[in-house]
Amino acid sequence: MSEFKFDDKGLLPVVVQDHISGEVLMVAWANEEAIEKMKETGYTHFWSRSRQKLWKKGEESGNVQQIVSIQSDCDDDTLLVRVIQKNDCACHTGSPTCFFKTIYGDPSSTSMILADLKRVIHDRKVNPEEGSYTCKLFKDETKMCKKIVEEATEYVLAIKDKDKDETAWELADLIYHAMVAMEKEEVDMKDVYEKLAERR
Repeated sequence: MSEFKFDDKGLLPVVVQDHISGEVLMVAWANEEAIEKMKETGYTHFWSRSRQKLWKKGEESGNVQQIVSIQSDCDDDTLLVRVIQKNDCACHTGSPTCFFKTIYGDPSSTSMILADLKRVIHDRKVNPEEGSYTCKLFKDETKMCKKIVEEATEYVLAIKDKDKDETAWELADLIYHAMVAMEKEEVDMKDVYEKLAERR
């Protein structure tokens, strides 16, 4: 474990990220024992500075984090842990992520929107709402598939027209409709990433 540069208390920060969306779920601290526990069990373990003890994330709430990968930064003094978050709840407040308070700027123009949109689409499937367009697509597979073809065509035409604003609009439509289809067919984005890795 000597490759890591712990602080004077024997700790280093751990950034925990959703393995699909890249959303930062939380930041915690780990000592040497916590890191070993993560590698041994495949689940996140941290050192609680307030309680002065080792703890497994979700040991009481059930919101455990299954580890997909652990990486160190260039200085070996911070870890990045990508996880599968059980119950889509990383924060003790019940929020999917601990980072939900905006103090400057507007995160809606960042990749955060993909994670939010995925949650909304999933919720429409689990808790259908009368009049919801997403629910209508779930009920009509032919319409759902036609909309993907339609949006893809409109995206290509916008590219041909050299219209950047329209291109962005149509790509957003295409992404949304593709996400609805993925949710309906239970396609795991992990599998898509693996295919992209093969192409890389």
